[in-house]
Amino acid sequence: MKEIKKYDINLVKLGNKRHDYEFELDDRFFELFSQQLIHGGHLKAEVVLHKSELLLQFDFHISGTVRLTCDRSLEEFEYPLEVDQTLHVRFGPEDLELDENVLQIVPETQYINIAQHLYDYIGLAVPMKKLHPRFVAEDQEREDDPEAEGLLIYSTGPAENDEDDDSDDDNDNPVDPRFAALKKLK
Repeated sequence: MKEIKKYDINLVKLGNKRHDYEFELDDRFFELFSQQLIHGGHLKAEVVLHKSELLLQFDFHISGTVRLTCDRSLEEFEYPLEVDQTLHVRFGPEDLELDENVLQIVPETQYINIAQHLYDYIGLAVPMKKLHPRFVAEDQEREDDPEAEGLLIYSTGPAENDEDDDSDDDNDNPVDPRFAALKKLK
């Protein structure tokens, strides 16, 4: 519990101006969260807080590497990250999360802990498909090659054998009289 207190920001002592913070995020930071996505990392988080009477704006810049597990080979590898996010915190009658980047807190709040926000922003920057760097070039070549085995290609244009929908007049098939009456209304 003591480790998570490192990410508390004391709002009571802050004046209405810009405040700069730096945090080193290492393996101990990721151990604070029960998750399987990120195994560790070495990141630097620069947080700029703009405080006014009605609003707190946190600008997060996080850079470094995280340790992930490759989905294909199950090997761990270092993945570089660069994250820029903004969190708005406004004052209101109760504590609420209004949006993913907008919070509401009561004016009497003394501390705000940003550890969960740092972790969430890092987690959102991790790709869905986690590939070791040696597989990335191979995977990119496969995506660029339309003749690759097992690759499905979808076309949004009309097929060569499709007939135009407006060519109903050219058809020799009899038209339902109800539809013929509707066509006269056009």
